Amino acid sequence: MFYVSDIQTDKPSKMETPLQEKVYTTLLKLNIPFERVDTDEAITMEDCVAIEEKLDMKMVKTLFLCNRQQTSFYLFVTCGDKPFRSKEFSAALGVSRLSFTPAEKMDEMLGTKIGAATVFSALLDNAKDVQFVFDKEVLKEEYYGCSDGTTTGYMKIKTEDVLHKFMPFTKHTVLFVEV
Repeated sequence: MFYVSDIQTDKPSKMETPLQEKVYTTLLKLNIPFERVDTDEAITMEDCVAIEEKLDMKMVKTLFLCNRQQTSFYLFVTCGDKPFRSKEFSAALGVSRLSFTPAEKMDEMLGTKIGAATVFSALLDNAKDVQFVFDKEVLKEEYYGCSDGTTTGYMKIKTEDVLHKFMPFTKHTVLFVEV
């Protein structure tokens, strides 16, 4: 059975990564409330079902994509249960076909490993060249469920706090697309 801790409203006592530390420091600084759980390692959306049930929200799917030359990078946030079609996403952005960014580039630019891609990577200097793109469907949800930058920490925060407090704090512009 997949382990999900009781809900907590404070930061973890031990941080696993520098990004995770920045996430909680920033949320507290911006007065953005959150609920979080510790879990077994979750990599796939199927792993997230128990997390969604515990936190009573829907998890977003966060994908890190790039062009063939690995010169343009996109962090795409969509609904967790929505299938991803590269052709549709590329067309919505008006760019040639994109593919998944290699794991080593993900670690270098986002400070995460596979399964932990998160909008919170906007806090890192290495993510300055990443374009953050949200599926407009995500905006319909009151809550935003995502990784805290690890594959064992997940949280629930208000979607409006992500868009109107967190993203402006990072100084990243956000694109909104329909796919």
